[in-house]
Amino acid sequence: MPLLPRFLERHGEITVEAVLTDSVIDLMEERADIAIRAGPLRESRLVARKLGQSRMVVIAAPAYLEARGTPLTPGDLGRHNMLAFGFARYIDGWPFIDAAGAPVMAPIAGNITLSDGEAMRLSVLSGAGIARLARWHVEPDIAAGRLVPLLEDFNPGDEEPTHAVYVGQGKHLPARVRAFLDFLAETVRL
Repeated sequence: MPLLPRFLERHGEITVEAVLTDSVIDLMEERADIAIRAGPLRESRLVARKLGQSRMVVIAAPAYLEARGTPLTPGDLGRHNMLAFGFARYIDGWPFIDAAGAPVMAPIAGNITLSDGEAMRLSVLSGAGIARLARWHVEPDIAAGRLVPLLEDFNPGDEEPTHAVYVGQGKHLPARVRAFLDFLAETVRL
């Protein structure tokens, strides 16, 4: 959203209608030009332009850690409120690696399930629990000390890609869509 005013300064003739949802919408049915999708893409006839990718990070607010303690291993997470995403594509656990480098899955145990990344970020900031988000989403909060990365020695280093998806290509791509895609490619830094 902070990028939209910059885009409209360059392209004042374009009108933007933004629908904010983490649900996967059907672009044709919704008559939408572009969707920004985080995570792995499903097979489809849509065209995708990769905007970047970001390493995943487990985070909590200092106040939460002060009240509940800091998990030192993935096994400690069972005693914490782990905030879950309610997406059909989302996994039921958080991946880690053990001391030998073998993959380990920590089941999500918590009392909050959300379907919006910003709501997840705000919930963690409020001290509701521990979450796992793409680092680009919480980097300013980590830098300011509002959130603390956890279990980094066990982080497998997996990354979440972000794409702009759209219908059509080449000469069939409307100028407004091409302008926004070019702007995103130039300005988005994940």
